[in-house]
Amino acid sequence: METTREQTIETLLVSVNRLIRVAAQAAGSTTSSAVWRTLGILESDQPLRLGELAKLSRVSQPTMTRLVAGMLADGLISRTVDPDDSRGQLIEITTMGRVRLADWRTTLTRTVGPMFADLDDDQWDILHEASALIASALATGTRTEITA
Repeated sequence: METTREQTIETLLVSVNRLIRVAAQAAGSTTSSAVWRTLGILESDQPLRLGELAKLSRVSQPTMTRLVAGMLADGLISRTVDPDDSRGQLIEITTMGRVRLADWRTTLTRTVGPMFADLDDDQWDILHEASALIASALATGTRTEITA
């Protein structure tokens, strides 16, 4: 049976989503996935205004306002006045936010690692190449071209 490219992409998306969900549950973190997603966005796309951040994090603006308040209180982000519009504020990840995000990713990696312990070298090469392709596609701006 031949798999179409669309089926391959669907399998990839569903599997990655499930993998992250399983890893987060196994890690036992009580931190909302929206916090980690928002920190990840800020890591690569900062500084951002609240509305932009809400859109990228796929939450409502009131929800993002609550998330930002909590992340500010935890020292994970900072907020400054937008130099182009003094009515607006820009949100950036702090050094502590970067450290916590890196620690979270390490925890996820260690949690998921045993699931792949039985891969042979050829399978690891395939997984490495696939992850490099995905990272490259995202780095070239493909993500911003998606309209759906």
